[in-house]
Amino acid sequence: MDEALIRKQEEELQHTGRYYKHICFLCVPLLFVSCYLYGLRPLLLCGFALLMGNLCDRLISLLRRRVYRPGDYSNESFALVIALLMPATVDWYVLAAAIVAGVLIGKEVFGGYGSYPFHPAAVGYAVAAVSWPEQVFHYPAPYANIPLWDASGVATSSTISDTLRSGGLINISALSLVLGEYAAPMGTGAAIVLAACGLFLWMQKDVRLSASLSFLITAGLIVFFFPRQLGLTEGTAFTAGLVFRLRCVRDEMLTGAMLFSAVFLLNEPYTCAHHRRGRILYGVMVGAFTMGFRYFGVYETGVCFAILAVNSISGWLDRTEVRLHELIKSGRYFKEKKTGKGDAE
Repeated sequence: MDEALIRKQEEELQHTGRYYKHICFLCVPLLFVSCYLYGLRPLLLCGFALLMGNLCDRLISLLRRRVYRPGDYSNESFALVIALLMPATVDWYVLAAAIVAGVLIGKEVFGGYGSYPFHPAAVGYAVAAVSWPEQVFHYPAPYANIPLWDASGVATSSTISDTLRSGGLINISALSLVLGEYAAPMGTGAAIVLAACGLFLWMQKDVRLSASLSFLITAGLIVFFFPRQLGLTEGTAFTAGLVFRLRCVRDEMLTGAMLFSAVFLLNEPYTCAHHRRGRILYGVMVGAFTMGFRYFGVYETGVCFAILAVNSISGWLDRTEVRLHELIKSGRYFKEKKTGKGDAE
């Protein structure tokens, strides 16, 4: 492996390595909630994911003839995020394939640490979702008796996504939605825990809120003005219509891994835009794409596909903002407007 690239990756590790370490630590409270809801199988799945991520890291180090860096927790964090996006009944081979795809295709193919344009965890999840949708999008009910090794006999369903797609309202209390007491991926249900995780990352200055807030606000506004749930008519009173729209926003925002993605996926250091205005536009685009996938696509967790789509232009967003900033700072922008050169071009 090129020595210059190795030195560059080591320098990047000094700046962003703490972020991946914190992501791994923050998966622990989500895992506790998942074990409370589904038994000990989530613990085994996350332990298996952690081992797979570490083995992939060691294998890549061996193939590229470089020294294994124990301080690099990026592969482990990607593996844990993928595992928490899966249902508690997912088969072992599906989880293994998703992790290998995320690490090898999403990360190492592009040069490894700090060189990848697409979020590796989103890549791994997308591969599993397209290849085994019946495994990824069907969830067991909370407090179900799930065997530790073979969960193929456990009853699963996609009730929430089917209800929303057909224009219905979710018949689940707000408290149950906040606590994650509904059929969902292992780590995405407990909204109160996810909010605490996001607050911790922000206080540690690992993430900025601009991308996450613009993402959630954009998605919420789309749901508020264009709800897919049936129930609004021309004669609906304003107050009743407002309550209905707010309930639609609640149902959409607290399901489909929206909060989980805002905390654990959106602010990845190397795939998110790096400048403030770029991050805001990045979040707006991911929010709009996500609701497009949810409204018109076939998958409930469209946010991972939306992140991959916007990742392809996040670098362009940064370059465009830098260019505009340079033009404004130097005064060339105003000179061109005054002379009409900009209009002629």
